[in-house]
Amino acid sequence: MNEALPDVPEVRVVGLPQLTSGFDLVERLDLPMHLKVHGPLDPMGGEQLARLAERIGLRGRGGAGFPFHKKLRAVAESAIGRGVRPVVVVNGSEDEPACRKDTVLINRAPHLILDGALLCAEALGARRLVIGVTRESTQRSMEAALAERGLGDGRRSALRARVQRNPVRMVTGAAASLIRSIDGGPAIPPGRKISASRSGVGGAPTLLSNAETFAQLAVAARIGPERYGNTGLYDEPGTVMLTVSGAVARPMVIEVPTGVPLRYVLQLAGAPPVPQGVLTGGYHGKWIDTATAGEAVVSRNSLDAVGGSLGAGAILPIGQDTCPLGESLRVAQWLAEESAGQCGPCYLGLPAAARGLADVLNGGGPAALEALRQVAGNVKRRGACSHPDGSAMFLESTVEAFTDDLAAHVLGNGCGRPVQGVLPLFAAGGTPTGVPGGEAGDGGPSRQRIHVDWTLCRGHGLCADILPEVFELGADGFPTVAQASVPRYAEAKALRAVRRCPALALRIEEEAPSRPPARSNLPVLSQGRERGRRALGR
Repeated sequence: MNEALPDVPEVRVVGLPQLTSGFDLVERLDLPMHLKVHGPLDPMGGEQLARLAERIGLRGRGGAGFPFHKKLRAVAESAIGRGVRPVVVVNGSEDEPACRKDTVLINRAPHLILDGALLCAEALGARRLVIGVTRESTQRSMEAALAERGLGDGRRSALRARVQRNPVRMVTGAAASLIRSIDGGPAIPPGRKISASRSGVGGAPTLLSNAETFAQLAVAARIGPERYGNTGLYDEPGTVMLTVSGAVARPMVIEVPTGVPLRYVLQLAGAPPVPQGVLTGGYHGKWIDTATAGEAVVSRNSLDAVGGSLGAGAILPIGQDTCPLGESLRVAQWLAEESAGQCGPCYLGLPAAARGLADVLNGGGPAALEALRQVAGNVKRRGACSHPDGSAMFLESTVEAFTDDLAAHVLGNGCGRPVQGVLPLFAAGGTPTGVPGGEAGDGGPSRQRIHVDWTLCRGHGLCADILPEVFELGADGFPTVAQASVPRYAEAKALRAVRRCPALALRIEEEAPSRPPARSNLPVLSQGRERGRRALGR
């Protein structure tokens, strides 16, 4: 069984180090050592900084890959237009079991991250800087770095800077979750999608990106775009931080120039010579086969072109001695447990998808496979955050990548291989509390369930407006779930939705404490509305 990765695994570098400069000298670069290794950094104007980010093609390194210069300009324009001070947020909430690159940077080079964040804060005229973390080690390192610079959260400080510690959960790393927690709420998505560049922390325009992105910006600001572009590919210059684990002899975080062959990275970590498959981008990523892994190079465009994903920079090969579908089932079950428990596609859909994959493995036949595909398709683009989308992408990639094993399970008696458990996972967590500091709070589920009476529902849609944590409208204009648990913090809104339903089609029932919440395999649609059912099943 592959145990969870340590906070700071082995660190390697291919070529000349940039983000990892000085790692061969000390375990952690404090401020004096940071300045000796990297040198001083001059401030830059906002447009100058945006042009720099544009010239080096800097994209967010947290998974989404949004162009940083567009985000920077959007925040500046919104702040100027509204006449308010923006906020800068560093997202160091690396809560995927297979990712450690940002954790390594925060623990070993915190001042490089702060350099980039402070450059942005000064260029934008921001007066607040927040660094979001979830681990004790990253909290200690970043708080020490702020103290070394004389930065704090005092009201009289020119720049108020602090560390926001949240629980270790997959959904905690979502931008909306981090912003919500900074404002004092639970660290779970709010149920509505609003651009942080327009309205983030405290309603102010917020520049939010992950730790590596700010560190890359600090490197480029020191050496300039020409020198930065001398490393890596022409269209994706610079280096990339990767976490390599799975079936490897030496799990590691490695800094490589873009364009390095993926097979070379796998060899450095001691992967099997002929892996059965390689998961790229982490648990919201995609599988590629051995031949494809042998041809791909480390870059966003290259991996996208071959059906993979750079994502959050996690690379996980598996060997020939394990069942790939069984490995994926372990991940799918963990992803389902990481739900915030507040919207149907995630709370109902992901457990149903995991059960569907289990049915396939257990000989459920073509019907089980078709049911799995339907569930995966139904949860996409309907959640309060990207967790259902990323999880569905992982499941669909699993089905597409391992067709021989799939056929053996669907049409025969299975592939005959055990599940070695080589993909690292955290211990299964409970429902996230989501409050700052990880204390028990109002983020968990109550014992209330809200039900839709389809004989009365007329599709007015008020329930989705009042209670978006639970209800979303389908293609036919009716709610996509028949029943769902109500998060504790949303109990008052659930009662309001019941009272305001024009057709009196909603009711709330209290579950007995000893009885576990019932879950349906699929979001239940109204009988007789086949057109809406078909639209959602695509």
